[in-house]
Amino acid sequence: MEANNSDINNTIKNFKVIFTQLTLNISLYINFVMLFTFFKKDSFREDTRYILFAHMLLVDTFQLIFMDMSHLFFDLSILMPAGACMVVSMILGSLSYNTPLTLTAMCLERYVAICMPLRHGQISTVRRTLKVILIIWLIGSVPSFRDFIIVVATEAKKFYDERSFCSYELMMRSSWQWYVRSVMAMLYFGIMLGTVTFTYVKIIGVARTVSADSSASKARNTILLHTFQLVLCLAVLVSPFVEMAIFQINQNIFTHVRYFNFITFNILPRCLSSFIYGVRDEKFRELFLFYMTFGLMKAVSKTSLKVASDNF
Repeated sequence: MEANNSDINNTIKNFKVIFTQLTLNISLYINFVMLFTFFKKDSFREDTRYILFAHMLLVDTFQLIFMDMSHLFFDLSILMPAGACMVVSMILGSLSYNTPLTLTAMCLERYVAICMPLRHGQISTVRRTLKVILIIWLIGSVPSFRDFIIVVATEAKKFYDERSFCSYELMMRSSWQWYVRSVMAMLYFGIMLGTVTFTYVKIIGVARTVSADSSASKARNTILLHTFQLVLCLAVLVSPFVEMAIFQINQNIFTHVRYFNFITFNILPRCLSSFIYGVRDEKFRELFLFYMTFGLMKAVSKTSLKVASDNF
């Protein structure tokens, strides 16, 4: 009986590893092709909307790589020194905030484009967009940098050489840190969700006033998708608290819940980007599909093919 249970557990574990690696590698491939598409066309690099999108792709790509590394270390039972784990955890912690912050900035850009079209060119410039990206990194790094400083200030040098499974919880050395982290996560969530809701309401007003303007309706649908993506991204900030409560009840259920949260709240939001821009955006879709299929996609227009051939 115990042997059967062991075989079942090993089968489930192997399935999780294969499914995770397959999902991660497909997502990474799509992201790399999208970034390649972005850098291949000058008009994308001069459009603030695509610049923010490319930044989100970079953030998602780095996060997927670090998550994949951490997940493989856990599956292979590889222990990491605490010092190295802290650096990885701090990077992952910052990246986890950068994606929803970038989504919020993209919603604001759509709000300016639809609700203030005459001022869009003056407000949404490349220089200002790069400054916004810098601000996103500064704001997104605050929570993880705070926890990193607390560990450095309180732990002895021998702590950094201790080996263990790497997770962000390693930097949570006291219960009050969990409380502060949850308060900051809720604060970030409230501000970002409030901002996205504001842009959505305003764009709905424009879409109703100018019913013939398809761009307003498309922007409204895009913000709805961004909202769903935002909620999934921010749920990852809350999931550790749920996992800790389940861990105290049943450790077997904990492993399944943690894996479900990993796929749903870490991987899925980063797959939605390919749908929102790689498929729905007509300007981006044709070149993306051309590069995605190594030039074999027959549905690409002659104009896009000409652009692609000129760039090669």
